[in-house]
Amino acid sequence: MQLMEVHAPPGTVIGSILQDISLLPRFSVLDSAGKAVLSIEGPFCTSAVFCNDVVFDIFTRNGHVKIGTMSKNWSGVLREAFTDIDNFTVTFPVDLDVGLKAMLLAALFLIDFIFFESGAGGPNVPDLPGNVIN
Repeated sequence: MQLMEVHAPPGTVIGSILQDISLLPRFSVLDSAGKAVLSIEGPFCTSAVFCNDVVFDIFTRNGHVKIGTMSKNWSGVLREAFTDIDNFTVTFPVDLDVGLKAMLLAALFLIDFIFFESGAGGPNVPDLPGNVIN
């Protein structure tokens, strides 16, 4: 399971992203005190082999109200098969706290690293020295 701290400005922790233990891809967005404030839930299959976007839903802490989405956009057979180029879309309420917006963008980087890149975690990047996330 992955845990990523988010700093803004550098040296000041505003929160963290925790990969939950689950059959489905799930993440908790934690504030600086370690309290869960949002949750992110992905699909059972995170591969875009079915020519569709891969959508992760963003929920309130209790998991009952969907407030946004993160999606890896399908970009066509050739681009998906022969390049490492990915396009993502993130939607969230315009009035969401700016710190939570930063946390969601950080979560998107973590999700990309875990599910869509190879070497250090996913299927697309060779395992070279320096391909390490801390």
